[in-house]
Amino acid sequence: MTVSPSNLILIGMPGAGKSTVGIVLAKLTSRDFVDTDVLIQSSQKRTLQKIIDVDGYIALRQIEQDVLVRLDVRNCVIATGGSAVYSHSAMAHLKTSGLVIFLDADIRTLESRIRNFSSRGLAKRADQSFDDLFKERAILYRYYADITVACAGLTHEEVCTSIMAQAGELTLHPGSAPRG
Repeated sequence: MTVSPSNLILIGMPGAGKSTVGIVLAKLTSRDFVDTDVLIQSSQKRTLQKIIDVDGYIALRQIEQDVLVRLDVRNCVIATGGSAVYSHSAMAHLKTSGLVIFLDADIRTLESRIRNFSSRGLAKRADQSFDDLFKERAILYRYYADITVACAGLTHEEVCTSIMAQAGELTLHPGSAPRG
């Protein structure tokens, strides 16, 4: 028996609203909610920033990949960490169980939401600015996205409405075949 993709996987920069939108979207679509940053922190018993401070950002990316490739859930909204897209194997695994949705927020919006850039636990090089990180990751987010939502000026509810409209029947009836 083939299992139809039932997860909605949110990708995007820190500050794009993945966790907040994810919770609202899960409620609106009767799905469970999974935050992979929380899974990482709970498995490591330390914050993302502590992992970076002690082991480096590459170690955090490896831990994230390990958590994502082992993730086996159905009928969930999954908020990934901003660096999930650095792992092709993790993204390929996630795409087998759902639609990948890029929450595309502009750099000004992100910078206004991220006040703790140096202590937030971002998997980036020490010499890398937020703008450089944004430019580097945007390419990967677009590559893996099945759906892109331009979030500028939208409320969390409006972002969810856009996701549900673009996802079509799959969002409204998990497990059903998309219209074609």
